Amino acid sequence: MKMKKINLLLLSVVSMSLVWWGCSASRTVKGGAIGAVGGGAVGAVIGKTLGNTGLGAIIGAGVGGVTGVLIGKQMDKQAEEMKKNLPNAKVERVGEGIVVELSEKILFGFNRSDLESAAKQNLDKVISVMQNYPETNIEIQGHTDNKGSDEYNMELSKKRANSVYNYFSQKGISSSRLTVLGYGESLPKYSNDSKSGQAQNRRVEFLIAANEKMKEAARKESEGK
Repeated sequence: MKMKKINLLLLSVVSMSLVWWGCSASRTVKGGAIGAVGGGAVGAVIGKTLGNTGLGAIIGAGVGGVTGVLIGKQMDKQAEEMKKNLPNAKVERVGEGIVVELSEKILFGFNRSDLESAAKQNLDKVISVMQNYPETNIEIQGHTDNKGSDEYNMELSKKRANSVYNYFSQKGISSSRLTVLGYGESLPKYSNDSKSGQAQNRRVEFLIAANEKMKEAARKESEGK
């Protein structure tokens, strides 16, 4: 059912994108701007509709075909390592990428953005896997619950994502591989009507996808070069 829903959304969003693109329009969503409607923009719309930004972004960025299958096989290995290293995290293989969700309990204290020793230990486990796969990029997303003002939550989500970014950089992950985004409370994955849901929404997500070097290598392999 989930894939059927995604396929229907892809068809509808691509149709809408043709209209938007033809009008040279742009759309702004809370948490980030969408300019010319390309793969990433389509993915962002799908992700917001499904309530999962990671899913949408990776679907939108996929190259498809045999090349995509080869990339997917490499991502399978990386995802398995992530699951082994981070048993308390949510690791999901999506399209040609990986979405890793770390909750507040794993990274941050309530209403805080600094990394304590336990948080650093968990991030070290992510870093150890990322160092084994240098041809992948990582988008670091900060999210919050709906307590407090929109402005405060947006700033907190950015601070949390930047704390992770800075730690990754200190540990040798090239900044060229990293992108940081803060979404505040705008993209909840869980219900904010309960304390447990709010706690789950206070999270950081990693979107892991192939960089251009990996894509090119997969293209050559698919063409038998």
